[in-house]
Amino acid sequence: MHLGRRSFLQLVPGAALALSDLRPAQAANEPLRIGSILSVTGPAAFLGEDMKAGLQLAVEEINAAGGINGRKIAWTFYDAESQTQKAISATRRLISQDRVEMILSGGNMSGIALAMAPLAEAAKVPFISSEGALAIVTPVAGRRWVFKSTVDDGDVLERIADYFDKKKIKKVALLADTSGFGQGAVAQMKLVGPKRGLDVMYESFGPADTDMMPQLTRIRDSGAEAIVCWTVTPAGVVFLKQAQQLGLDNRTLIHSYGFVSADYMKLAGDAAKPLLLASLKISVGDQLPDSDPLKAGILKLYRNYEARFGRPPSLYAAESYDAMLLAQQALLKVGGDPAKIPEGLESIRNFAGLSGVFNFSPERHSGLSKHDIVLINWRDGRFNLVDYA
Repeated sequence: MHLGRRSFLQLVPGAALALSDLRPAQAANEPLRIGSILSVTGPAAFLGEDMKAGLQLAVEEINAAGGINGRKIAWTFYDAESQTQKAISATRRLISQDRVEMILSGGNMSGIALAMAPLAEAAKVPFISSEGALAIVTPVAGRRWVFKSTVDDGDVLERIADYFDKKKIKKVALLADTSGFGQGAVAQMKLVGPKRGLDVMYESFGPADTDMMPQLTRIRDSGAEAIVCWTVTPAGVVFLKQAQQLGLDNRTLIHSYGFVSADYMKLAGDAAKPLLLASLKISVGDQLPDSDPLKAGILKLYRNYEARFGRPPSLYAAESYDAMLLAQQALLKVGGDPAKIPEGLESIRNFAGLSGVFNFSPERHSGLSKHDIVLINWRDGRFNLVDYA
């Protein structure tokens, strides 16, 4: 991506800070300063690379069309390296030195986004997170400037519970990692489970664990009919392989939307055969009915993304691409004033993005619902639609 003079200066320590005081903020002929933090190295890199590409494509397309309200986007990106402290430092730099007018994406890890949100809130810089935990945007009274471009973990669990209803499954196990993403799911399952009449047992593991035999043995002995695993790390492959070794592949195995990766499926090999994944629709866009409001946009993204990067987009690319689209929609609604982005986002209704149909309000800063989730499997080297609500 061509950096341009300003973005080049942002790579030179102190240059952005020195120049920022010399120019009036938000001048009509100035670029719209947008910053992003993602992890393109470290354990979460497989998400971060695609999310970075999704943002890059959205920036390029918007700039090619003339920008937003005539302002081209100057995009500054920092790699959090899957480390919360580095993300915090980068967030402070975006706010105080780069003087960005909004931040899109929060390190592609819920724990990182949770740490970034209070900084953006305190500085009154709009932050559209592309990470999953509901706590990123709640309570809304304390997150006036923070929004989300992906589904909530609670909505995903509700969608999984719908599937359990169809299959008459009542006794389940939630095996979640100890990260913010995993523990966010535990908190939500403790709400969803009783409401949906599920008998839930809980087990945990570290994101870097390579042995889950003790947890899986307890789950096997409990008689759980289904196991839901919640992680974005390679430990999810360990879960699949050791579940197969223990004969648990005859039970319903489900991974969350944080594990929808062709690379992980290939690593799991035969152990992935019984697996279902709760996913955004983009993973099976060509298999959606023509009546689905997302299908046309998803197919267009596939064409443009493959032409630009030489590979198909993942759902993580769609999440970050949507963050930029939501920012654009909000700015168009409020005449281009970043200070009014919260007002603009809260007024978005029935906006068909790539991840789903967005509906925000002053009381809800997470715009998707369980209806944006499908269940898929991995067969013949690709993801396939299994359950469409």
